[in-house]
Amino acid sequence: MKKINLSSHWPIADIRDNIIFAKNGNVVLCYQLDLPEIYSLSEKDFEDLHATWFQALKSLPVGTVVHKQDIYEKKAFTATSLPNKTFLEKATQNHFKDREFIEHRSLLFFTLTRNKTLQHPKYLNPFRKVSKEIVRELDANLKSFIGSVNDCVSFIANSRKVSIKALPPEEITKLTTEYFNGFNDGFDTDMLLEKQHIQTGNNYFDALAINSELCFGERVQSSKTNEKFTSDDFVFHQGFIDGLGLHLRENHIVNQVLYLDDKHKWRKLLDKKVEELSKSSNFGSQNKVILGKIQEILEKINSDDNARIIRGHFNVIFWDRDPRNLEGIASKIKAEFKELDITPYAPRGEERKNYLLNSYCCFSSNFSDEDLYVTDLKHALCLFINNSNYKSDPNGIIFNDREHNIPVIKDVWDEGKKRIKARNFSIFAPTGEGKSFLANNILRQYFENGVRLVIIDLGGSYTKFAKLYPDKYTVLRYESGKSLGINPFYISNTNDVSPDRLEDLSVFLLELIAADDKVTKAQSVAIKKILRYYYKNTTGNHSLDSFYRFIEQRKDELLETLKIHPDYFNITNFLHVLSEYVGDGLYSFLFEVSEDQTYKIEDKRLIV
Repeated sequence: MKKINLSSHWPIADIRDNIIFAKNGNVVLCYQLDLPEIYSLSEKDFEDLHATWFQALKSLPVGTVVHKQDIYEKKAFTATSLPNKTFLEKATQNHFKDREFIEHRSLLFFTLTRNKTLQHPKYLNPFRKVSKEIVRELDANLKSFIGSVNDCVSFIANSRKVSIKALPPEEITKLTTEYFNGFNDGFDTDMLLEKQHIQTGNNYFDALAINSELCFGERVQSSKTNEKFTSDDFVFHQGFIDGLGLHLRENHIVNQVLYLDDKHKWRKLLDKKVEELSKSSNFGSQNKVILGKIQEILEKINSDDNARIIRGHFNVIFWDRDPRNLEGIASKIKAEFKELDITPYAPRGEERKNYLLNSYCCFSSNFSDEDLYVTDLKHALCLFINNSNYKSDPNGIIFNDREHNIPVIKDVWDEGKKRIKARNFSIFAPTGEGKSFLANNILRQYFENGVRLVIIDLGGSYTKFAKLYPDKYTVLRYESGKSLGINPFYISNTNDVSPDRLEDLSVFLLELIAADDKVTKAQSVAIKKILRYYYKNTTGNHSLDSFYRFIEQRKDELLETLKIHPDYFNITNFLHVLSEYVGDGLYSFLFEVSEDQTYKIEDKRLIV
């Protein structure tokens, strides 16, 4: 086969919900994974995820093929999700529009195969149709298989970190078209399977793979240290093969195919292999190495009841418009493998074509023994990618995605309290690192979303920000010898004298008195009674000075009229202390009402 025309070689016989009935006789259950955000997982989180995958997959029936496929595509950010009403919103949208980023989709496929033994010749035409009788023959086992997969999926769904959902039929069709159309947008084309290279439309494809136990180094693990972010004070972790995920920043697909074999069959085969190699180990150093590895696997099987022997295939398929760039991408991938002490295999000619076609979900059962490594399921699961891009909330504040510098929307208010019970947060950074700039960004978006802001600004960073919204802001700034411009006693009508307002005023007055003793409930009640009496008997021009004169004029009969015991409110002390803030007192300028700004505050949405 030199060319594939998808319209004449459509690989799917039928799709029911998320189940593909492939023309080669396989039945595939398709799911989409929603993985945790990149940089959000600790070493323990990676271990927990590894344990979750193991528990979920270990009980699947013998002969099941599990295929995890992570697709990474270069895309241009559309910016249609961003608001664009105000000048700054439009500027933000224009700034980010068409910025390149890597889109990631993580898919999981479970295949019930026509060939239960999973033994295939080296090269197989995946588009060869099987007879209808074989497809019907699968129906007897299908319910049992779907039940097992549903149990596995439910276990994954119940984990806190990964969510999984069935892939709808239209997404399955779209994925098939994209795959064999070479991820070209806007037109249909053929896949040309030449020996020199594989070309589909404008894109040229190549692959690197792990197809033997000999590819692996000394060890694999669920996570490794992230050198980029790790410092003397803090160790930062990433998944074992995360360097082949988002970090690669190229168009590529990471495929991991697991064939779940019968453990007892492998025990017998390995026993036989050990016996053969023991006899010939002296004839070559390679035989000794292989013997050692097989004995190690056999020891694990015998000592661990949970051991599940699998055959696996791992490959990275990558593409570019310029075939000359493929070599550079391959070098990046090889460098990542080298860091993991893994030696990849570079397929060529017929082998490369074989890997590309069999990495489509319906054909992933077609790999031969020569394309597969043998290991324990726990070992293979270390090669799963367990994180993805930053995710946007439905609404919130726009921040920068640290991976691709595109916008990501985060709900920092968190009304549903999913992340944190309290709604307060802090911004920490050294001088000059952008704390005020970030706060300006957050506050500006809040303001444009209709939130009323009160900013206590100690450094003068927000006056310019406020001036972006003329007629909607007021700046109140303390200057020595000048009025604050605030009249706490101002009311627009009698309905303003609410319990909350009286509570606030009583706290304000008790602060001014600054009594050394702890304020008692009785004192607080006494002041609130006097305040109510004041507002009831004073029609206008309410102020601290007016309140002071009101008490001064009625000092002889006030307590008796309101039935307040002198122990609860000392009028002489009150008038003496507050004399500093009224008339010609030392701080009388603070609450002067010559220019009452309270009415200016009432209708402003931004107060600095």
